[in-house]
Amino acid sequence: MTPLQQISRPAQPFSLRRVADRMLSRLKTTGIISALVLVVFAFFAVANSRFTNSNNLINILNQSSYLMIVSLGQGLVLISGGFDLAVAALLGLTSVVSATLMIALAANGVDLPLAIAISVACGLSVGLILGMVNGIAVAYLNVPSFIVTLGIGGIAAGAGYQISGGAPVTGLPENFIAVFGTPDLRSISTSVYIAVLFAVALHLTMTRTRAGRYIYAVGGNPVAARLSGINVRRHIVLVFITSGMLASLAGILLSARVSTGDTNLGGNFVLQSITAGVLGGISLRGGEGTLFGAALGALFIAVLSNGMNLENISSYYQMIILGGLLVLAVLAEQLRLLISGRR
Repeated sequence: MTPLQQISRPAQPFSLRRVADRMLSRLKTTGIISALVLVVFAFFAVANSRFTNSNNLINILNQSSYLMIVSLGQGLVLISGGFDLAVAALLGLTSVVSATLMIALAANGVDLPLAIAISVACGLSVGLILGMVNGIAVAYLNVPSFIVTLGIGGIAAGAGYQISGGAPVTGLPENFIAVFGTPDLRSISTSVYIAVLFAVALHLTMTRTRAGRYIYAVGGNPVAARLSGINVRRHIVLVFITSGMLASLAGILLSARVSTGDTNLGGNFVLQSITAGVLGGISLRGGEGTLFGAALGALFIAVLSNGMNLENISSYYQMIILGGLLVLAVLAEQLRLLISGRR
């Protein structure tokens, strides 16, 4: 059943067989990435005894949470048929803006909880505003998402360097670090709980609500979706705003973890978030895949990166491996389409 056919389907009575069919369908889309996570985990567990250390496992969870949050937004954009190449720059700009504002407010005698709340709100506003700009340019001006998000990413990166002077912003309040960061390396960070919360909420939104089915329909065939009465432009703007705000949220949480505001915190999050989505079963053509798969893809990348770090594999080789995984995932999707087309 296509997303367009699901939009107005009548409610059906509960059936164990229907539930089983849905579970099997979900397994087909996430089974591969689930197996990859288990295989890579087992490999590094055998190769290095430090990998299964409890502190290292907690570290994997903490590290994966930031990429997971960004990948959820990126996956949403991918499902709608676009790309968001600005997520890394938005993350870095938010980090600098929120850190600079927080330190300035605290230095001027503003109550610390209020200073933190204002700074977090302003940081999230960065993602909201620039995400809205991306969405409006794509939806109303018909600018390819690849181009507009690349341009906005450049603007965000330049603004971040201008605000920080190219140097990390240090001196963040201890209360902010304690609440949003990881003061004890042996404890699970707040970001893990936030990532799980958003993963569940967005997955349910995409699978159980009309808005989610509309986004799938827009990504599958925007012309048919428009003819079916769906406000395509509004939903495109919505997904870019969500992606921008999730990138900003990750920037705030990551700043708390490293106790620093830094424009370069985004790192390779663009490549990693797209790879996580594609490995998780989201089609680059749009209209297919799940955000649960994207979350598993982010976990897979975190496990792989951690294992390679323990094996002292160079970061340059890690970039090569990650890029190769993205290419292989795309080739596998193309092969699947060719086989299904011949059938």
